Amino acid sequence: MFDLKIINAKIVDGKANPWFWGEVGIIGDKIAAIGHPNSLGETREILDATGLVLAPGFIDIQSHSIVPLMRDGRCLGKVFQGVTLEVMGEGWTPAPFGGLRKRPIPESYPVPEIWLEQAKSWTRFSDWLEALEGKVSVNVASFLAGGSLREFVCGMQMGEATTSQLEQMREIAKNAMRDGVFGVAYALIYPPDTYCSTEEIVEVCKVVAEYGGVYITHLRSEGDTFLEALDEAIEIGKSAKIPVEVYHLKASGQRNWHKMPDAIEKIKAARENGVDITADMYPYPASGTGLDALLPTWVSADGLFWQNLENPDIREKIRAEVIHGTGDMNTSRPEQIMPVGFRLPEHLGYVGMKLSQIAAAREEMWVDTVMALLLAERQRIGTIYFTMSEENLQLQLRQPFVKISSDAGGHDPEKAVEAVHPRGYGTFPRVLKKYVREEKILSLETAIHKMTGLVAQRLGIADRGQIAADAYADLVLFDPDTIADLATFEQPHQLAIGVQDVWVNGVRVLEQGRHTGALAGRFVRGAGAKVS
Repeated sequence: MFDLKIINAKIVDGKANPWFWGEVGIIGDKIAAIGHPNSLGETREILDATGLVLAPGFIDIQSHSIVPLMRDGRCLGKVFQGVTLEVMGEGWTPAPFGGLRKRPIPESYPVPEIWLEQAKSWTRFSDWLEALEGKVSVNVASFLAGGSLREFVCGMQMGEATTSQLEQMREIAKNAMRDGVFGVAYALIYPPDTYCSTEEIVEVCKVVAEYGGVYITHLRSEGDTFLEALDEAIEIGKSAKIPVEVYHLKASGQRNWHKMPDAIEKIKAARENGVDITADMYPYPASGTGLDALLPTWVSADGLFWQNLENPDIREKIRAEVIHGTGDMNTSRPEQIMPVGFRLPEHLGYVGMKLSQIAAAREEMWVDTVMALLLAERQRIGTIYFTMSEENLQLQLRQPFVKISSDAGGHDPEKAVEAVHPRGYGTFPRVLKKYVREEKILSLETAIHKMTGLVAQRLGIADRGQIAADAYADLVLFDPDTIADLATFEQPHQLAIGVQDVWVNGVRVLEQGRHTGALAGRFVRGAGAKVS
């Protein structure tokens, strides 16, 4: 006796197999059986899915829902896309907290006080994700943030870690792997990650590899030294004998667009030579990060970012470096940069304006505008950078080793307090609408494979990301003719349409396009948790 039988569905199983008409029976939190029409037995409830696609719930390998989940566990922006598993870890993680870390959650990310106080007790990595169980609608998982690991042991100091510091990092990484993280994530353009040498990362990754983990990386450059940064990732994979995943593959800045075919060839060559390297991407020609990313990384050294910005002499030094484009800081031009994450009322009128326009309105040099806005807001100011090529996006999507990711958190549009990148509301439906239905860059089966089974395979998850007997009943039912993203750069806080029902661990969290209020999400652990 099934608890639920979904009949007359166009089933796309997440394994890149051709779709087929059939039915799926669910008992408890698992898929109990899959069959052709009218082949399964009795059930307590029937759902007729005529005209709809039934697929595994989408897995977002690059989620930034750490703070959004603490504000609203329903994770509406993602659930309405069909996401059932949020994998976090790029940039920072609140756990493990201790050592030289001053705060488990950065001051610029306000969360309810109850969570901030609880986070101070998360000395083990698993403390954090266990605390979310029963309070969130989506499953949760994470990598260990390499920057948080470095900060725990070294604070915000620049330079090489000592032998004893490195050994401490390795021990923390080992414990995190046993707690269930999927590996270690380094965001190498942000402090303190950027202070880590290749050798330091390799030594940490060797421990992670012992427990079946993955090295996942925001490359040290996506601009002028993009190919060299990719070489570093490949070298880390070879030296540590660890699988490598490249976050949000891109060539940033028009002068670097021509490098994408070479980057793809590098990845193919590395794979042919035995390096297990793959990548993911979001389907937008614009990236999103903080306005502070325009400044040199040394400004954040020793935790003195704000003090440095307040110093006129240091601002002059920053101005000179930014204007002369040292390193990779200045691949974006001010007319390509749109700050949107303002919180002060006097700055809200700037939303929708490019940095060049804001600077002109203020009668300032643009780099002075950047520093003035940061100082006034005392937060990183979410910013959109229009520096990518649509042609490259399509080339990347066609690669069999590329998955789909959002690089965003899941928000409630009715409670949103600042503008965000539309990818937080539209990534997965956008692929199905634009690149499957309209432009036919991908088949339906291939697109869903890139959102489900291919991601689960990379993470080593055998019982999610596919429609198969004994897999967890994480499922999405959507209309292939209407699924679409509505969020835009100008009006980002708009939920996607076309997803009818979503199940997480067999519990319906979205029913007929409405959130049920169910909080069925669980902590999904990596392979290291199974190693004694």
